Amino acid sequence: MRGHVVVGLSGGVDSAVAAWLLKEQGYRVSGLFMVNWTEDEAGYCSSADDFQSARAVAAELDIPLHRVDFSAEYRQRVFDLFLAGYAAGKTPNPDLLCNREVKFQPFREHALRLGADWVATGHYARVSHEADGPHLLRAVDGNKDQTYFLAAVAREHFERVLFPLGELTKPEVRAIARQAGLPNHSRKDSTGICFIGEREFRDFLGQYLKPEPGPIEDDRGAVIGQHQGLAFHTIGQRKGLAIGGRRGALDAPWYVIAKEPDRNALIVAQDPAHPRLMTRQIATRPFHWIRRPASLPAVLQARIRHRQSLQSCSITAIDADRVDFRFEDAQRAAVAGQYLVLYDGPECLGSGEIVG
Repeated sequence: MRGHVVVGLSGGVDSAVAAWLLKEQGYRVSGLFMVNWTEDEAGYCSSADDFQSARAVAAELDIPLHRVDFSAEYRQRVFDLFLAGYAAGKTPNPDLLCNREVKFQPFREHALRLGADWVATGHYARVSHEADGPHLLRAVDGNKDQTYFLAAVAREHFERVLFPLGELTKPEVRAIARQAGLPNHSRKDSTGICFIGEREFRDFLGQYLKPEPGPIEDDRGAVIGQHQGLAFHTIGQRKGLAIGGRRGALDAPWYVIAKEPDRNALIVAQDPAHPRLMTRQIATRPFHWIRRPASLPAVLQARIRHRQSLQSCSITAIDADRVDFRFEDAQRAAVAGQYLVLYDGPECLGSGEIVG
């Protein structure tokens, strides 16, 4: 027996295969299902169905399943920050916050209290446990790599963590699930954020943030519409502007290119590569290092959104909490509140919240 590993069983196929693989490798496996959201009067969140799926997987694997409610922690550490970010005109990423504040803090701590020697999840990532500490590495499947969402986790929280899917592709994971007879082998992958579900994002946000109407202006300063609040729009957004056809304008979509909070104005243009959307200079604060090498290469790679191809960049300024970058190619819609994730080859070095 290789020790006791507690796997975060979400009800999805990825975590189910992670548990199956670890059991096949000789670990004593337990499952832990996290409840992160309970305010779901309209039935948008699939947590109840997810739990039943996790129960079926645990029964098939003949492993114990624990259920723990982290909804209070999630509300305070993720959801409240999410709302505050939007209210401040940012576009926060709750997936990074959830991994940093819930999955690799209270979840990991709870698993260790259950007697775990190791903690595992179904993330597509790799972790190499070296003499100097854990190194976070990109998954073999570049299309599914999830290190972007793990890049804000404290390095010490990767200790005693396993990512069994890091060497596999998604089709391989599906094939293993079918061959192993896992009851959720054909279950669709979850998309979006649990507390939003399938509803319109603006409708959801409107339950918590008050409308603050203001002008929509084109890039020449002409008022062409009205918005209901800057918080309901993101830089680069194309849909939901309700501008319609304009005399003298092109028959082309409009894009949000800027927000001007001091005037409560939303600025739009019809050029998807408008100069106000494109930048080679991106500042991050604070910057969180998972591992900071003693000597950084002159050229690194980074991405400013999940599944973006890696972009060549260099560091132009660095201090205790701020790192500024210059990219080889101009980046589109580098949005305040989102994260820049930094790589040196396959290793994820850390991340920083974009501030400009």
